[in-house]
Amino acid sequence: MAGLVANNLKLQPGQSLLVRGEVAPSASRFIVNLGQDIDNLCLHFNPRFNSQGDTNTIVCNSKEKGVWGVEHREKAFPFQPGSVAEVTFSFNKEDLLIKLPDGHTFKFPNRLNLETIDYLHTSDDFKVKCMTID
Repeated sequence: MAGLVANNLKLQPGQSLLVRGEVAPSASRFIVNLGQDIDNLCLHFNPRFNSQGDTNTIVCNSKEKGVWGVEHREKAFPFQPGSVAEVTFSFNKEDLLIKLPDGHTFKFPNRLNLETIDYLHTSDDFKVKCMTID
């Protein structure tokens, strides 16, 4: 499924980005990337229904100058194929805070020490319907 790319988001620490979209009925995974550009991601958010050996697991990572960091696996998995999902991302100098559709939150370190998030990219089995910055 084709994704969405947005540049110049100018998301600042203390602001939050809400992404709402439709999860495909036959979803195997979807991706939300946040950072400076495709080679510099402070967050690669990758819920996997059944993909790359993972089942119902959220895999998070970062990428700096095209090199992937160490993966983090989150066991909370409130996503359902064929449903609408809403995820909220916020960040500060130390961490990104991810709020899942069921209200569960977890942190992922801001390994790139980004002070502004300008780049958003979504792909695979997720169709963005709405994005808001608060």
